[in-house]
Formats: sequence, C-alpha cells, structure tokens
Amino acid sequence: MEFKHYSVMLNETIENLNIKPDGIYLDGTLGGAGHSYEIAKRLTNGGHLYGVDQDEAAIEAAGKRLSEFKDHVTIIRSNYKDAVSILKEMGVGGVDGILLDLGVSSYQLDTVERGFSYKYDTALDMRMDDRQTLTAKDIVNTYSQKELARIIKEYGEDQFAQNIAKHICIEREKKPIETTFELNEVIKAAIPMKMRATGGHPSKRTFQAIRIECNHELEVLRDSLDEMTDFLNPGGRFAIITFHSLEDRIVKTSFKKSEDPCECPKNFPVCVCGKVSKGKQLTKKPILPSEKELEENSRSKSAKLRVFERK
Repeated sequence: MEFKHYSVMLNETIENLNIKPDGIYLDGTLGGAGHSYEIAKRLTNGGHLYGVDQDEAAIEAAGKRLSEFKDHVTIIRSNYKDAVSILKEMGVGGVDGILLDLGVSSYQLDTVERGFSYKYDTALDMRMDDRQTLTAKDIVNTYSQKELARIIKEYGEDQFAQNIAKHICIEREKKPIETTFELNEVIKAAIPMKMRATGGHPSKRTFQAIRIECNHELEVLRDSLDEMTDFLNPGGRFAIITFHSLEDRIVKTSFKKSEDPCECPKNFPVCVCGKVSKGKQLTKKPILPSEKELEENSRSKSAKLRVFERK
C-alpha cells in the first residue's frame, strides 16, 4: 500500500516555521514527508533538514519523496524523544525550527494489518514501531480492570470507561481478545444502545486510548518538549500539531512555562527564583484548520497548531 498522508495545516505550519534557506530543521514526525518536502524545497546551500520517524514504512516513503533533496536531508529511524541526543552526537549544536505532527497517520489507520482502526478486522497491534514488543493485544488481555478503566477514561475521555473495562475483563476470561472486531463487540456490549445511536462509532475512544498507551504517546511528548525547546537557536521556532485535548494541554502548559518560568509568589516585587524566559508563544490561541481543509480532510477536525519562538 502506498504511504498516503494528508499534511494537516501545511501552509499554516510552513508559514509559522519562518524557514531560512540556510537554516537547520528537525521534523520529529516525518511520516509521508508532506511537511518536510515543503521545508526541504526552501533550503539552499548550508540548509539542512533532519527527518525522524519510528515507522519503517514512513522512513521508506519519505526517502523516496525527499530523494531530490538528498544533499539537504538526513533521515533517521527513531522516536522523536531521542532526536536531540542523536543530532548532538552527529555534531549539530542547535536547530532553527522543529516540527511535531502528532497522532496516527492516514496510512497507519488505513493499513489493515497495523490494527489501528476499528473499521477493519485484523489482529490487535497498534505499534507505531514494530521493533517494540508491547502490542494492543497485550494491553487488552493483561492490564487490570482498574488500569484499563483509567486509560480509557483518561486517554479516550469515554464516560463508559468503567463498564468497557469490566466487559473486557469478563470476555477475556472466556478466551483472549485477539482481533479488532472481537474488541468492537465487547465495547458495543458495554455501551447503552441509545448512546451508540448518537455518539459516533462506540469503539473510537477506546481504540484511541489503547493506541496512546501502547505507544506511550503522552509520556514521550511530555518528556521531550523542554529538551527540544532548549535545542532551538535564537529566533528558532517550534511548531506542534496536536489531535487530542490531552496533547494540546501538555503543549500549551509547556510553552506557557517556557515563556514565563518564574516561580516567585505573585506579591514579590522582583523575581528572585532566577528562572528566565526562553522566548514567547506566537499562538496564545491555537491555529485551527480552515473550512476548506475540513471539507477536504475530515480527520483534521480536531487538529490544533501551536508555535513557540526562542529568544
């Protein structure tokens, strides 16, 4: 299957990265290289793009798409949480822009055997990196009822989390839950019929929650933001596209703290904690997809873009 991925808020992202032809850039979630292609084509002598992705199919697709810029592009298979340390090892002292386009790609959702989607009957997998051992099947069949309820409530924001977790535990006692459609049936049974009629597909939130847990998506994001912000050169910009309220909250909180890290009580006349601002948020409110984009790509409807500029 061809690696297809609609690059969400492409123009808005490129515009906000404010690309310098001789700048150094990091795309931490390379995917199908839609955003990276637009960055690479703006680079001239001295300019370089480092593209990072943990998905083997994405690396292959991006390599083909960016082949015409090979002198200005380096592709690395890794998780973006390790990108800064890898670049430092390669002798890169800082970058002029970083992009993270979070979540799951259209390709990953639509490749049946990856097990990301509730729409296709296949093995429960959901790994973004197939070198990882933990799968969705492991989570569904080995996590305690309490753990399952927590991740479905927290990451899926599903009001029926307790009941879904309970049903999963009852069913797996009979036999392991091994496929997406088997899990669909369990979830469906746990949600009242009148809610199933109005709330969209009953599995959507649970599948999202299991995927986030399987790939440690929120921990990776939380643990990477400070290091990435510190790796920006003066005037460098950090653009992040989120698709989930928890992701957006993590980014918003991190950018706010980077802008105003002072921990002194509000009634102190001067700052004594010594924590200095790293820069400023360019988006007090997130940038949202245009009406035109929403018509072209329904998957972009929950997307939010936030941008930070380093001092």
